[in-house]
Amino acid sequence: MWSASAVDQHTPEPGVGSLAEDYLSVRHTTEQICNPLTAEDQMVQSMPDASPSKWHQAHTSWFFETFILRPFLKNYRPTDDRYTFFFNSYYKQLGGHPVRAQRGLWSRPTLDEVRRYRQHVDENMMKLLEAGVPDDVAALVVLGMNHEQQHQELIVTDIKHALWTNPLKPAYRERAAAYSGDAVPLKWIEHNGGESLVGYSGDGFSFDNEGPRHRVLLHRFGIASRLITNGEYVEFMRDGGYSRPELWLSDGWDAVGVNGWRAPFYWVERDGEWRVYTLNGERAVHPSEPVCHVSFYEADAYARWAGTRLPTEFEWEVIAARAPVGGNLLESGQLHPSSVRSPAEARGTPELPIQPMQLFGDVWEWTASPYIAYPGFHPATGVLGEYNGKFMCNQMVLRGGSCTTPTSHIRATYRNFFPPHVRWQFSGIRLAHD
Repeated sequence: MWSASAVDQHTPEPGVGSLAEDYLSVRHTTEQICNPLTAEDQMVQSMPDASPSKWHQAHTSWFFETFILRPFLKNYRPTDDRYTFFFNSYYKQLGGHPVRAQRGLWSRPTLDEVRRYRQHVDENMMKLLEAGVPDDVAALVVLGMNHEQQHQELIVTDIKHALWTNPLKPAYRERAAAYSGDAVPLKWIEHNGGESLVGYSGDGFSFDNEGPRHRVLLHRFGIASRLITNGEYVEFMRDGGYSRPELWLSDGWDAVGVNGWRAPFYWVERDGEWRVYTLNGERAVHPSEPVCHVSFYEADAYARWAGTRLPTEFEWEVIAARAPVGGNLLESGQLHPSSVRSPAEARGTPELPIQPMQLFGDVWEWTASPYIAYPGFHPATGVLGEYNGKFMCNQMVLRGGSCTTPTSHIRATYRNFFPPHVRWQFSGIRLAHD
């Protein structure tokens, strides 16, 4: 069974060892996440947006094979040349790929064959890395590791949806819910605005969509010190939040009607009590925990109801840039948002008297910003130019990571993006005001 202790004790922290050690650390974490799952679990695709766990494990191996082993390891012999097409996700320049929505229909290759494929790729990656690689190849390896960390998060979110669709509502693992005390009072962190630099700057890894670093002009704003809780969201629901069209964007109001939304995803009302499905099974909704699995439309409607708004991604970033990365992330092993534990977590510093909480981990935070290119952005040449740039349309930016995001993977400049109706990701709400 995957646990935080298993990751901590048996895998080096990515970024602190050699490139080969970091590679093995990431690969081992993927396997640990999948350990609680049966072969049958790992074949399920419960909706077109999700993928089977088996496919995630194969596709991440395909990435290393396609972009690193085939071009750079002399005399490399692939496991099966058909995998080039079979496990391609969306790279059009490679000559096509299977229909995404059909991934759950493929019983072959078997899980054992996928595991052998991973082992084959790992053995050959070790040959390559132990011999030493030039900087440009090392950069591709680091990209591949970060790509796999993205799929680690997707394995968790996808299997949660798959298990929830099962009428038995089985748990990913049996584990008692973490303590959830009272939420600390929400306060406002004021920022004077002005000209600020945003975007990645440094020598470490970043995705191409995090740059170029550039200047933005911010007007004076305030941002909430913590995330919105389940209890606060229930008040929105009790006040007719899902039946008041004046609170909703037009597309959002249509989504409410078409989908019958009346609560966050994975919530169900039983005998007058709201309950939620978690990876540890169904339990009562804890009022102090961050509300989770809400769409951009719901986050925006809640903000309007509260007389506020969502922050822009740049407002969020200038606040988060001053905070250390840490919190309820993948390594905590909770795999569920947690409440702020004590008022001590709200203590500030002379530079920032009110300390922002829950900036990293717990839930991805919807922003009011559309996912578009930064000034001066140009996709990389070649196939890898398809990684991010071609998705800069009809999506909204989320920031901060979630309880399923690896700690070494997240930073203040990280830009996640999803369509505004999506609810199956661990997404929540932080408010802002003018």
